[in-house]
Amino acid sequence: MSVDLHTHSRYSDGSDSPTEVVDAALSAGLTAVALTDHDTLEGTPEAIDAGSGHIDVIPGVEISCEWSPGAMHMIVLFLDPNGGPLQDALDEIRQGREVRNHRIVEHLQELGIDITHEEVAVEAGVGLVGRPHIAAVLVRKGVVETPNQAFRDLLGNGRPAYVPRLRLTPEHAIGLSIESGGVPILSHPHTLGLNSAAEYASTFRHLRDVGLVGLEAHYAEYPPDERLELASVARSHGLIPSGGSDYHGTYRPGVAVGTGHGDLRIPGGLLDELRAARS
Repeated sequence: MSVDLHTHSRYSDGSDSPTEVVDAALSAGLTAVALTDHDTLEGTPEAIDAGSGHIDVIPGVEISCEWSPGAMHMIVLFLDPNGGPLQDALDEIRQGREVRNHRIVEHLQELGIDITHEEVAVEAGVGLVGRPHIAAVLVRKGVVETPNQAFRDLLGNGRPAYVPRLRLTPEHAIGLSIESGGVPILSHPHTLGLNSAAEYASTFRHLRDVGLVGLEAHYAEYPPDERLELASVARSHGLIPSGGSDYHGTYRPGVAVGTGHGDLRIPGGLLDELRAARS
C-alpha cells in the first residue's frame, strides 16, 4: 500500500501529461498519487479522469515561499480545483511568473543569446512556462550542455539572467491553504539553507504553530536512513511525515513515480493521517 504525494506534469515543469503521471503510478502499483504542479491545478481534472475507478488521485499544488537563506517549497494537498482563497492567490502568482519569464528572456538576449519567448512557450506546450523550459531551449540550441548547467551559469539565483518573482510568506501560504480546505506540507526541507539542528527545530516549531500539518520526510533524494530520521523528527514536532518522488519526467532523469531512484516507498497510512488532519 504505497503512495506518491509529490509529482509534476507538463502543466508546470514536468515532461509528462497528467494521464501519463497517473499511468506511471498505476504501473508502480500505487494506491494513490498526488499531482502537485507548481502554482496551478490546471492538470487536475485530467489526472482525476485518468485515475477514475483505478487509483485515488489527490489534487494539490507546490508553491514557493518567501524565504532566506535558502528556498522553501510547500505542498498543499486536497485543494478544490474549482477555487478558493489560495487558488485566487495562485492566479496572481501565475501572472507574475509570466512577467518574470519575459524578463529572463530579455536578459538572455542582452547576453547575446539567441532565444525568444515564443520558443520557450512552444517548449512548455501547455500550462505554466518556467525556467526549466527556458533551460531546455538553451540545451537544444547548444548554449549549454545540460539543464543543470543552464541554472548554474545563467538562470539560478545570483546568475546573470536570474529574475526574482512574487512569492507568499510561509505564514500567508499556510493560512490560505487551511482556509481553502487544504493540508500544507513542508517540502524537501534540505533546501531551507539552515545550518544546525537547532535552526531546523525552531523553524519546524514556528511553522507548526501557524498551521503546518506535514513534513516531507520520504523523499527520493534522501537515503533510507535519512528518511527514517526525518520521519522521527516530524513526529517529535507534531507533524505528519509525508513523502513523494518529486517526479518531473525527462526534466529530472532517473526519478520514477512512486519509487524515486528505486528504493523509495511512502506508506499509504500517511495519506490517511493527512486526510484526517483536514480542517
